[in-house]
Amino acid sequence: MMEVHLMTDMLSGVENAEGSKPETGWDGLDGQLVERLVSRARAGGLKLTGEGGVLQQVTKRMLESAVDGEITDHWGYDKHDPAGRGTGN
Repeated sequence: MMEVHLMTDMLSGVENAEGSKPETGWDGLDGQLVERLVSRARAGGLKLTGEGGVLQQVTKRMLESAVDGEITDHWGYDKHDPAGRGTGN
């Protein structure tokens, strides 16, 4: 499971990278952020593509985050929030 820890370490701080300015649309994808991610993956000996590769893991985390956000918006509260207790959700 060393790959999982390397992936977690590699992505930690990525979403709040210093000096990054959020932009909208695909043109806002930070090229330097992608380069750092690929560089750290290679330095850590991780595969970029294929089963268990960085692309698969990043895609999985993005989809999970998007679904969590949709559920939060739909329910009106975060997962495990006490506000949801006894509501049947």
